[in-house]
Amino acid sequence: QVHVAESGGGLVQAGGSLRLSCTVSGRTMRWYVMGWFRQVPRKDHEFLACINRNGGETTYPDSMKGRVTISRDAAEDTVHLQLGGLKPEDTAVYYCAARSLTGSYYCPSAGAYDSWGQGTQVTVSS
Repeated sequence: QVHVAESGGGLVQAGGSLRLSCTVSGRTMRWYVMGWFRQVPRKDHEFLACINRNGGETTYPDSMKGRVTISRDAAEDTVHLQLGGLKPEDTAVYYCAARSLTGSYYCPSAGAYDSWGQGTQVTVSS
């Protein structure tokens, strides 16, 4: 069973930055395509970033370009999401997701991932 775990959420002031981390149990993270999403009540998951297995390709939505960076740390076997220029509207539960399946996929789609973490709350105060 794959266990995905996020960490690093909390309360941040507007204008600040945050680094979230994600680990996956069972196998080294190079086996997985990794994605970050966030969700607010009564809304679907919003795609933030994804990174392929070897870390050579990242994808971001236009709405987040310039504010978010996803990266792999091979030494720590961790994936990070760096988010800057935080605004109160960034307040959400942030989720890390892992894709173990091979084959073609569309990484901005939540349906591409087969394992999800429990989420970490990020609250941005004005």
